[in-house]
Amino acid sequence: MNDKQIAQLRQLPSVDRLLEASDALSDYYGRSMVTTAARTVLEQLRTEIRTANANIDLAIPTILAQVEAHLTEQVAPTLFPVINATGVIIHTNLGRAPLSQNAIHAIEQIARGYSNLEFDMANGKRGSRSVHAVDLVQSLTGAPAATVVNNSASGVLLMLSALCAGKEVIVSRGQLVEIGGGFRMPDVMRQAGVTLVEVGTTNRTHLRDFSNAITENTAAILSIHHSNYKIIGFTTEPTLSELAQLAHANDLPLLFDQGSGALLDTTQFGLEQEPLVQKSVADGCDVIVFSGDKLLGGPQAGVICGRSDLIATIKRHPLARAVRPDKLAYAGLAATFDSYVRGKALEEIPVWQMLAQTVDEIAVVAAEWCAILCAAGANASVIAGHSTVGGGSLPGQALPTMLVAIEAEKPDLLAERLRFATVGIIGRIQQNNLLLDPRTVLPHQRETVGRILNETFVKVA
Repeated sequence: MNDKQIAQLRQLPSVDRLLEASDALSDYYGRSMVTTAARTVLEQLRTEIRTANANIDLAIPTILAQVEAHLTEQVAPTLFPVINATGVIIHTNLGRAPLSQNAIHAIEQIARGYSNLEFDMANGKRGSRSVHAVDLVQSLTGAPAATVVNNSASGVLLMLSALCAGKEVIVSRGQLVEIGGGFRMPDVMRQAGVTLVEVGTTNRTHLRDFSNAITENTAAILSIHHSNYKIIGFTTEPTLSELAQLAHANDLPLLFDQGSGALLDTTQFGLEQEPLVQKSVADGCDVIVFSGDKLLGGPQAGVICGRSDLIATIKRHPLARAVRPDKLAYAGLAATFDSYVRGKALEEIPVWQMLAQTVDEIAVVAAEWCAILCAAGANASVIAGHSTVGGGSLPGQALPTMLVAIEAEKPDLLAERLRFATVGIIGRIQQNNLLLDPRTVLPHQRETVGRILNETFVKVA
């Protein structure tokens, strides 16, 4: 080290001097956190002095500003809102379904204080949280009984563990799915203590394949909806009603992993028919598991509905406590179901609002953003494109939309700049264009997108 570096090292204030001058920081973050941050910043400055032959500002206010920046970064939340302009409605990586205002209000009300989560108001004694939202589920689906867990995957695990452990469950080979994160149905069944019996082939499974596989050790027939993939061409598989008749003729239950859990007809938007939960009940399924945060449009949850005796067995299983939802999920789910009961799902639930948007409505928003971009000096245009449902729902299906295409030499750098805007905007890249789809941007976010696009390109210019 040279004399200049040695002199700068001697100028560094002690931790105690920094703490004496940082009462406001200590009051907010606590003395212990400020002490740790001060030591970290001082060590960084020592390293910088030793490795860089430059004048470094070592004034106490400057160093405290660095300490404060370090603390701010340290306590910054890792989970925060973003704007979904990808065109994927149920985007798993972006939190799946945005909640309705009714659901948000219900969650806020319950979060503010105490609730009757496990308290029976009628007799003043301990109650059960499993009663919440189930009346609405039964009313909407026609199922005799229902319960709620923390997600659909745990619902399947609980159902199999409670009803089929130690015995065989028959499944078509064409339905042995893998969902996100590498979780595979055979692994889930193994974890539940179930012996998997595969029947048929990948593309063709007949009713006789199930019939031939039934033994005295068979616990159930399990059907799994093709929620995140399609098998096309030379294919066949029994209907749910056919499987139900076979199962019941052999005194077995038919279990159905329905996946996304649609309660409204998707064909009204030009999409293929996603299985309706109420039809699955009518077709004779004895237990159905579906998700709360996909096409249903609610918070993360798994709903299990079906025969009263089987649901009672499921609720008594020890695993039921481990996978139960919290009070906020119950509140949001009940409010979401309430929109369906009142016939207001299309008007109130964002997922269905997005599905119902017309191309003309989307084009108006796209044109506004494009005008802002062009005025700021960007090379932008409005082009035709497609949105997707996502979230393991309606695979291969797309909705026509209008996209804002921003041409850039390095679209990945532009995408990064928008991700780190005051509110992160997530788009998708296609060739040399960054594409923004208004369909998946919530109405109250559209003005924010326009402002950020203007700021971004004015700064670039």
